[in-house]
This record gives sequence, C-alpha cells and structure tokens, in this order.
Amino acid sequence: MSNVPTNQASWVTGPGQYEIRVKGHLAPRWAAWFDGMTLTAGDDGTTVIHGTVADQSALHGLLRKLGDIGLPLVSVTPTAPHDPATPRRTHPGRPTQSRRSTT
Repeated sequence: MSNVPTNQASWVTGPGQYEIRVKGHLAPRWAAWFDGMTLTAGDDGTTVIHGTVADQSALHGLLRKLGDIGLPLVSVTPTAPHDPATPRRTHPGRPTQSRRSTT
C-alpha cells in the first residue's frame, strides 16, 4: 500500500505539471533541450522551468540534464494545471495564505 495521498498519486506515477527552479538564467533557446518546457527568468536570479513531464523517469532525466550543465537546483514543485477560476497554489495541499500564531 502506498503512503502517497490519493489526490497526489497522479503526480507520482503518471504525467504531471512541474515547476523546477534553478539558480541562474537560461536563455529561451534552452526550452528545446528541456522538451519544450517554458523557461521564465526571475528577478531573483533564478529560472523557472515549467511544463508537463510524462512520468517520474522523465522528471529524473530533466534533473540530470540540469546537473550536466551545472545549474544548482533550488526546488521541484508538482503543480496542478492552472484553472483561471481557481487561485494557484505554490505547494499542493497548502493554503495560499500563511497562518500566524497569536500566542
């Protein structure tokens, strides 16, 4: 029996959307090397690589490519396809606003 929550099982075994953040900026021409994923340079000196990954094997292949070119990995976040009517969450299962303790 798997310990993966049912609502996240498709991110582990099948196709899924991911945001991979690395230190440094990649030119848009690198998108072809990352299977057509979208590259977005951040003001903080990072690049977000976003798109659909076929399965965990493909995700590991993308991470190896990043290692091959020497870019430090900052984060890998599974994301649900964006529905314009629903606020986007950075981390699945976490609220979009942080709660602060009053004690």
